[in-house]
Amino acid sequence: MADCNRKIDNVEQLNEIRERMKEKLKPRFEEGAAIHILLCGVAGCLSTGSLKIYEEMDRLIKESGKEKDIQLVSTGCMGLCAQGPLMVVYPDRVMYTHVKPEDVEEIWNSHILGGKPVERLFATESDGRKVAHALDEHSFYTKQLKIALKNCGVINPLSIEEFIGVDGYKALATVIKEMDPEEVVDLIKASNLRGRGGAGFPTGTKWAFAASQLERKKFVCCNADEGDPGAFMDRSVLEGDPHSVLEAMAIAGYAIGSDQGYIYVRAEYPVAVKTLNEAIKQAREYGLLGKKILGTDFSFDVEVRLGAGAFVCGEETALMTSIEGNRGEPKPRPPFPAVKGLFGQPTILNNVETYATIPRIINMGVAWFNSIGTEGSKGTKVFAVGGKIRHTGLVEVPMGTTLQDIVFGMCGGIPKDKAFKAAQTGGPSGGCIPAIHLDTPIDYENLIALGSMMGSGGLIVMDEDTCMVDLAGFFLHFTVDESCGKCTPCRIGTKRMYEILSKITDGKGEVEDVDRLNVLARNIKNSALCGLGQTAPNPIISTLRYFEDEYMAHILEKTCPAGVCKSITKFFIDKETCKHCGICKKHCPVAAISGDRKTDFVIDQEACIKCGECFKRCPFNSVLHH
Repeated sequence: MADCNRKIDNVEQLNEIRERMKEKLKPRFEEGAAIHILLCGVAGCLSTGSLKIYEEMDRLIKESGKEKDIQLVSTGCMGLCAQGPLMVVYPDRVMYTHVKPEDVEEIWNSHILGGKPVERLFATESDGRKVAHALDEHSFYTKQLKIALKNCGVINPLSIEEFIGVDGYKALATVIKEMDPEEVVDLIKASNLRGRGGAGFPTGTKWAFAASQLERKKFVCCNADEGDPGAFMDRSVLEGDPHSVLEAMAIAGYAIGSDQGYIYVRAEYPVAVKTLNEAIKQAREYGLLGKKILGTDFSFDVEVRLGAGAFVCGEETALMTSIEGNRGEPKPRPPFPAVKGLFGQPTILNNVETYATIPRIINMGVAWFNSIGTEGSKGTKVFAVGGKIRHTGLVEVPMGTTLQDIVFGMCGGIPKDKAFKAAQTGGPSGGCIPAIHLDTPIDYENLIALGSMMGSGGLIVMDEDTCMVDLAGFFLHFTVDESCGKCTPCRIGTKRMYEILSKITDGKGEVEDVDRLNVLARNIKNSALCGLGQTAPNPIISTLRYFEDEYMAHILEKTCPAGVCKSITKFFIDKETCKHCGICKKHCPVAAISGDRKTDFVIDQEACIKCGECFKRCPFNSVLHH
């Protein structure tokens, strides 16, 4: 915990802390005498019991009297969320997965005291192999390149000194001691960093617009709202490495001439909010936020503002309106926020991942950053991978990595050997990418060409059992609910589209409905006020583009090929392949299945509620649907 006597007045004091902490952190990066036990302590693993694991390990360390030799750290997200809670023992670099409180004593006795790792808790590869040194050898990690996530899972996010020990605040010191504000803006422009929040606008260009304004008061804002379903990239950075965001915002403040920053974070992220507030408190106590930072004339401070979870507040003008205390609604542009933003003053807004990348660019150099990625999309991108996938979790990969590499190379492919059908990128504002484009390099231009978008980085994988019409309806229903209602195209147009989709999935669709959807999608895209409305039709457009046959099956044949849309799905049992095991009958919640080992199993269509349990449970694929 920081104390008020730790204020850093100059770069020499900062470097002294860095050198001292580098020695202390040595076991995590190279051979060291001490043992460091790092346990994921953020939202995902907390929900599966990591706090109790921490308490049990802490008890054993204290009872042994080895507090000086063994350091226990609650750290940030390690990425392989599907196998959490996760624990890594350094310097051995052994990763344990699915750890339970009752496993801790075995790890302690066998590994910590006896030097023999517990093999049954090693990370599991998609082919079933156990991997001891998962961070170095597991396919989930080997192709990743971590820039924004560099410190997540490696340091204690509640320790500013550990952050300093991994070159934290070094970039800020370089900037305010050695560079003019114009040089900082030029460096970010030369890096070709594009905003990681969705549209991919050049970060340096945005900073240059704000820097050129003559107003004395300017603001630096951070979008940590992260409203996309299934996305948790920004939350993981805030929970695991909050100081990287604070450092970058201070750098931005220096570059554009601002002394005040705001982080807008959704209130549903209590762990992130708590960690962030503690980091701000520590940075102030160490003199790295506030007045005369590092003994210079530069002053900059940061405040947190909580959002109520409105998806529209991910749009920059709506976010700023919410910070001002008003209803979160977008404003027409121009003027753009870099000219007239928060409280009517020049404002820059970047998301968490964008800010977390900036200190690394300054420390490592523009040439290094430009050597990563594709011609038009430099650096890396963080994706939260979920859905029908073996290894759900957080990955950071160079721009240009293919979907094939992420879905099958890193994340283990589809469970139960089901066929890959599509991947949704960009959340509700994105589109579906079918199997024929699995080998397309992922960057901003390629995703737009495919009818999708980068978005903030949610990546939802779908298998053969996914109904693409139903999926489009799911995302559109979300958009309808989240529309602020300010403009007619979004407020009414999205609702009309959803009504047409519902009509199709209920088996009441007409061929003309496809044309109606296309016309509505085009009009909404061209006339909605903000990015939420303009991109709302994307799931419809992309599914019609790649899966029009599914729409026509719903309309013409009154059937759902995936067996998802209940109104038009009938389940039946194939007598030829049925093994009379009775599993389907046992799991039917309404007793709609009759038969036994001697007579055929039959589904009563009148009694069937179309829940699909029989289809899911049958081990012989004898339950079919049409």
